[in-house]
Amino acid sequence: MNFLIAPNAMKGALTAQKIAAILVKTIRRKFPDAKIVSSPVADGGNGTLECLMQALGGTVYEKEVTGPIPSLTVKARYGITDKRIAIIESAEVIGLHHLTPSPETIAHSTSRGIGELMLAAVEQSCNELWIGLGGTATNDGGAGMARALGIEFLDQHHDHVREGSIALLQLQNILLHKTKTAHCTIKILSDVQNTLLGVNGATYTFAKQKGASEDQLSYLEAAMKNFSEIVQRDLNSNCSDAPGSGAAGGLAYGLMTFCNAGVVSGIDHILDTIGFDDTLAACDCVITTEGMLDEQTLFGKGIAGIALRAKKFGKPVHAFAGRVNGDADRLKSLLGLASLTQISPEELDTQQAMRDASWLLADAVFHHSFPATQTGGK
Repeated sequence: MNFLIAPNAMKGALTAQKIAAILVKTIRRKFPDAKIVSSPVADGGNGTLECLMQALGGTVYEKEVTGPIPSLTVKARYGITDKRIAIIESAEVIGLHHLTPSPETIAHSTSRGIGELMLAAVEQSCNELWIGLGGTATNDGGAGMARALGIEFLDQHHDHVREGSIALLQLQNILLHKTKTAHCTIKILSDVQNTLLGVNGATYTFAKQKGASEDQLSYLEAAMKNFSEIVQRDLNSNCSDAPGSGAAGGLAYGLMTFCNAGVVSGIDHILDTIGFDDTLAACDCVITTEGMLDEQTLFGKGIAGIALRAKKFGKPVHAFAGRVNGDADRLKSLLGLASLTQISPEELDTQQAMRDASWLLADAVFHHSFPATQTGGK
């Protein structure tokens, strides 16, 4: 039996690398003679930096930059590969884990730190940047990132608009300057298809989980709308309707607008980069993981991308999730999985489940049935 271990991180609980180690050890206990290949994955969100740097080689640096609100500084990691490609994971800089989300934090949220890391990469002779989006606490349309690169945002008195999401309501003019990243090729790695504005846009889809109150949503949306209208008027650019522009609180929109960045499927780009298909062709079955599996998983998340690849090769995929939110049988069928297992009991508190994730995962995998007919066993 040849197993391909291809876990995605369980956000807030276990990294993909930690999960891979647990899975390898557990499968070894269950099937002592099994051949196991470990290939942790990511989809642009948590774990992207480690996954790509492990595959490509290079050096991981740390820099103190602006966090998800202007008053907060964080030490964020970024990578530079042996081929001088910069790898930036947005959650490292402006992730939700850096603060306690509230209406105040999202009102003042900024993506400035992303721009600061981009400049650091350019100063180290990188002319290609891969920026993974996911797990962010911001909702400023990438305005903070653009400020860091030297773009000016002015109010009606020609003063600089204050940093933050809500302050974009005061925006009247944008002064576009040539940035140090102008010569760079920038790729956005994301699994989000939401546009910037509207009921399915950045604010109405994601802002609540970032601390926004119900009453605050209309103000945040109005600020983003004003931002996009000034961009269209002053820059003759309109990316707000582009699929994926709403990713990371509209950071994707800012990268498209001010850096001419292109969006690629995070999971597909990473699977191609790590040579996943070659490994997949040689295995009998795949074991993968996700922290929360729900309807959003269907739209380009890690498990969806892995299952689609596996289907082409006729390989069964066994997925283990911290939680399954929705009709598990339906999700299993739509994703084309051989099995879908929630590792934590329904009655277990989420925080406790996250703390116990290591042994819950090991226990679920050890007691799982991997049919010999599905794995090529005799």
